Amino acid sequence: MNNTRLAFLLQFFEEDSHDPFNAYALAMEYQQSDVTKATEYFQLLLEKHPDYLPTYYHAAALFTELEQLDLAEQLYQKGMQLALSQQNTKTYQELQRAYRGFQDEYLS
Repeated sequence: MNNTRLAFLLQFFEEDSHDPFNAYALAMEYQQSDVTKATEYFQLLLEKHPDYLPTYYHAAALFTELEQLDLAEQLYQKGMQLALSQQNTKTYQELQRAYRGFQDEYLS
């Protein structure tokens, strides 16, 4: 983890905690070094910014790693629905591929 980058990201979040990208960037940064913090920021995004589509792929993957499979499955499904409603075909396809891999690995 790059401490300088983390400091900047924390500063951005403090300056504008309503911008979902700031929380997303922190979740992604923490994912490599502090899973608890990453989880907190993903939960914040899911609660306060449920229409922020980039959250779903990475949050589902993290919760899969944490063996919270029901939550991961819900996130993949909700992300695909959101991608369709936002007419974001590329993200829908990425989520769909990840979800199929998840199903093959954990639900078969």
